[in-house]
Parts: sequence; structure tokens; C-alpha cells
Amino acid sequence: MKNILLISLLSSILMAESGASIYKKCAKCHGKHGEKKAVGRSGIIAKRPPSLTIKQLKAYKSGTLDIYGMGAVMKKNVSKLTNSDIKVVANYISHL
Repeated sequence: MKNILLISLLSSILMAESGASIYKKCAKCHGKHGEKKAVGRSGIIAKRPPSLTIKQLKAYKSGTLDIYGMGAVMKKNVSKLTNSDIKVVANYISHL
């Protein structure tokens, strides 16, 4: 049982680091803590529910979402993220 808890803890730490690593690119526009309106247009993303962020990032990636006229920019920024990357960064954003 201790091994399972340790593995779970280590997995959470690694995911947090991955989320932080992925988010570095986002921070340029959204702020270090997700506190900024990107390019003065977007909503604040800090503390968003992961499900909303996942839904929106997948829609931006597929080119079906264009909120605040940022669809093309966001599509370019998320185009290389895997579904796993999206889930990890969404979870990270929810804790900013």
C-alpha cells in the first residue's frame, strides 16, 4: 500500500512539473499565474475547471473555436499538444 501511495505521489509531482513546463509558453500571454487577459482580450484562465480548459484547448486545436478573435493564434499555440499534454496543462491551470 505504501508503494502505491509513493507511486501516486511521484506521478502527481511529475505531472505538475510537466504542466508547469507546458504552461511556460502560455505564460507569455496569460501571465505567470494565469492572471492576465492575453493580448488584453481573453478571459482570466487561473483556477478554471480542467474540464472547461480541456474542452476549449481541443476546440482551438481543431480550429472550431474563436473566442475574442484569438482562434488562429491559439490553434497555432496548441497544435503540437497531445491530448495528454492538454489534460496535464489544464490540471496545472486549475491550480494557478
